[in-house]
Amino acid sequence: MGSLGEELVKTLDNGTAFTIPIGNGLPVSQSVVVTWCIMAFLVVISILFTRNLKLVPKGPQLYVEALVGFINSFFGNLLGEEGKKFVPYLGTVLIYLAVANMIGILGITPPTKDLNTTAALALMSIVLIEFGGLFAKGFKGWIKSFAEPIGIVAPINILEIFIRPLSLCMRLFGNILGGFIVMELIKIVAPIIVPLPFSFYFDVFDGLIQAYIFVFLTSLFLKEAIE
Repeated sequence: MGSLGEELVKTLDNGTAFTIPIGNGLPVSQSVVVTWCIMAFLVVISILFTRNLKLVPKGPQLYVEALVGFINSFFGNLLGEEGKKFVPYLGTVLIYLAVANMIGILGITPPTKDLNTTAALALMSIVLIEFGGLFAKGFKGWIKSFAEPIGIVAPINILEIFIRPLSLCMRLFGNILGGFIVMELIKIVAPIIVPLPFSFYFDVFDGLIQAYIFVFLTSLFLKEAIE
């Protein structure tokens, strides 16, 4: 049982991929490196799939346009005309999270297993939400919105600024980490006969669901802020 726990702890350790020789050394974690690789992969795929665009789409262009159309339609209908300018950001985060959460099926540790990654994404979302409300309502309107519907709830509304990113961060981190731990335990106990359905569920289905929930909640908070 002790060796099982040690193996699991080693698996959960993000570790340092390399150290940048600046000052006393700047360590770069494995989750950051995996994120860079995902970003590079998505950039290359985007360039390849958007070359030689045709008026009548076919092949890869057809699938890309279907994905972009779904993202624009879904978030556009949810946010309305005022929020359409935020759709590219939300779509980008959705695609990144989908790939990051599913990458475990290739034997690579998902970067969203690192609390630093999910915390950074949550902070980016809350900055987007608050600045969206600020630009939509103006400074005075944004300040007054904290006293809605009545002034006595202002402290609670202000507290929500800190509660929302914590909620987004811990929900994504907890679900991805939980699924990762379960899969690693299965691999440790039964490394040869690991059932494929478990991997498909935790790495693919649950990963896509968590990506959707994160971006969906962000868009709901944003809609509330800009209304």
